[in-house]
Amino acid sequence: MKRIRTIIMGAAGRDFHVFNTYFRDNDLYEVVAFTATQIPNIEGRKYPPVLAGKLYPDGIPIYPESQLESLIKENKVDQVVFAYSDVSHEEVMHKASRVLSSGADFRLMGPKSTMLKSTKPVVSVCAVRTGVGKSQTTRRVCEILKKMGKKVVAIRHPMPYGDLSEQICQRFATYEDLDRHKCTIEEREEYEPHIDMGIVVYAGVDYGVILKEAEKEADVIVWDGGNNDFPFYHTDMHIVLVDPHRPGHEVKYHPGETNLRMADVVVINKIDTASPEAIDAVRKSIEEVNPKAQVIEAASPIFVDEPAKIKGKKVLVVEDGPTLTHGEMTYGAGYVAAKKYGASCIIDPRPYAVGSIKETYAKYTHLSVILPAMGYGEAQIRELEETINRAECEAVVVGTPIDLGRVMKIDKPAVRVRYRLQEIGAPTLEDVLQKFR
Repeated sequence: MKRIRTIIMGAAGRDFHVFNTYFRDNDLYEVVAFTATQIPNIEGRKYPPVLAGKLYPDGIPIYPESQLESLIKENKVDQVVFAYSDVSHEEVMHKASRVLSSGADFRLMGPKSTMLKSTKPVVSVCAVRTGVGKSQTTRRVCEILKKMGKKVVAIRHPMPYGDLSEQICQRFATYEDLDRHKCTIEEREEYEPHIDMGIVVYAGVDYGVILKEAEKEADVIVWDGGNNDFPFYHTDMHIVLVDPHRPGHEVKYHPGETNLRMADVVVINKIDTASPEAIDAVRKSIEEVNPKAQVIEAASPIFVDEPAKIKGKKVLVVEDGPTLTHGEMTYGAGYVAAKKYGASCIIDPRPYAVGSIKETYAKYTHLSVILPAMGYGEAQIRELEETINRAECEAVVVGTPIDLGRVMKIDKPAVRVRYRLQEIGAPTLEDVLQKFR
């Protein structure tokens, strides 16, 4: 029987998981290629034989998404599977139209086909958009479970931007593990705060292998979601964050709306800085699409170790990269801190940008007076370092969760901004997590 020739569209995350869980050993299909987008320099690689399985002894090539139409036609492709996240519903259908006009079917893979079952309880923390506050919420969940006496292991949504054959299953318990695995800034932003709390983190490419390893040392597994993707595992409690700074986005982005409709618990974050009208709009969305969900209201207050370094100073603000790029935010915690603690001026970083950092501003034109902490590889980290050091300012306000000083040398005073989740009123996360005692 003729195998169904397939392309998987992705961004080095769900695309590999969809292949591993559904297509890898499925002789009804022939996956002829992956396409890649969103993340710089992730195309041009190969999904290696060690991961691709017996049906693909030579591995599977990964091409830029820009080549999609020609790949469909040249390879006589029957279907294209869309498998990445934080994309507007309209944009998903633009992708579908490209596929359909090239003659192939367009397909989305759901939870039943892609979720793995754990032998341990699983709590998932996901969101409707990037930059809503998943990281501090995940840390809060881990903190509560630890206080219950549980051994907590976090499994992070994938960020395999290097050699895939070396990233099948990664375990992070120390800063030395981050160095050994040559982690990017984007990876460190997610892993360092867990390590600081004494939480072991797993990540990588093969989430079946990862799950088996994590289960060996966990009482409870916390799925630390990425972008607005839904979990790779069946969950016993699905916690989803919504953002009143972007009202309406909770039902306009894929697969964020899926998360909202699946949620057991919805956290409305940032209520201390959003308008009452925006908060009400988000509440109405929750009531319309998932009235059975428990709703928690929360803030993400910011803390600065040395606010005197900001007051009256001309500052450069560095923020979390993905929040600003495909998350489409125009500012983050660093900008809020600079304003709160009295910076005399927030400088425009664009005149100082070099290399791929300059290209980032050209691609994401909504960015202006903030610098995204792009660091998808050593070369880009060096370009970020050069951009920061070229900037004519008196201090750098770092709103990204990591210590940038560990991966680059900044030649001017730097102030770190930290933030944590703070529930307002009842119920709280502690209340809803009692079922795991």
